[in-house]
Amino acid sequence: MQKKRNKKVVSPFAIMDCALIAIATGIRAQNLRELRDRLMTIPPGSIYYHFWGGLMMPRLEEPEFNNDFAAWTRHALHDHVLAERLAMIDPTAFPDMEELRQELIEVIERRLEEVEMVPWAKVDHQFYFKRSKIVIFNTKKIADPLMLPPIMPTLSRGSIFYHFIDARRRAPIGVDDFSAWLMGFDDQYATLREAIGAIDLYFTTLAEIRQRLSSLCTEHLGGAGQ
Repeated sequence: MQKKRNKKVVSPFAIMDCALIAIATGIRAQNLRELRDRLMTIPPGSIYYHFWGGLMMPRLEEPEFNNDFAAWTRHALHDHVLAERLAMIDPTAFPDMEELRQELIEVIERRLEEVEMVPWAKVDHQFYFKRSKIVIFNTKKIADPLMLPPIMPTLSRGSIFYHFIDARRRAPIGVDDFSAWLMGFDDQYATLREAIGAIDLYFTTLAEIRQRLSSLCTEHLGGAGQ
């Protein structure tokens, strides 16, 4: 008699929340050459903060640039050309912070070769390098796949950041927590995983990411969890 195959059991998704605390490093740059030099030795967590931290900071209006390096270059050094080049760097295109660091340095070095004088900032407009500490909260909420359509729109910006952005730095396979969890169901939710993986992470906002996730969950899972 053939043995009955055991059905795979996947634990419910545990919803977490987080806050990002900015911490001063005491390291600063006054001009473009100093920015380049500091980038060579600054901890990788500082580069992470200056690319991603802005997503968690409350702002009255949409920022002109997605990363702090581009914003400082434009507003403190008044170098429009370099600001645009730095703004075009997508951190998701690099496997780790070290490769992103190298890209930043190379872009700045090319600009230093082009200009006759090194751009300087005013004394009170120095670039202050920061790093971040992430504080994690357990919401004690759990979900199964069919609960995602009604739950996704209610998630905080902190939950979206933790599960969709920061997860890629934590996970050994470099994917968001939602996709990693859905992999446990084998191919049952493969199309949803692919759609989630195609979401633009960087040139957007957490609110827009949440809206996109909500739409995809509703499209692929319907309202069965309501």
